[in-house]
Amino acid sequence: MDTIHNGVSADELPGAVWRKSSYSGAVGNCVELSWFDGQAGVRNSRDPHGPVLVVPTRELLSFVVGARERSA
Repeated sequence: MDTIHNGVSADELPGAVWRKSSYSGAVGNCVELSWFDGQAGVRNSRDPHGPVLVVPTRELLSFVVGARERSA
């Protein structure tokens, strides 16, 4: 795959290593993250073959830091 675009199927990212947050519960309603080529992928853990939200890594990290600061 030459370009990774938003909405791509997770199946089209064979080298992606998906990680679930350690804060995730046993119910299964969580997201998984993967990092590739300066981008971050976010997918629904209940639909591992479904679409992936693809954003620049720096944007996702900025979002996480902001969310953490607001919850403190």
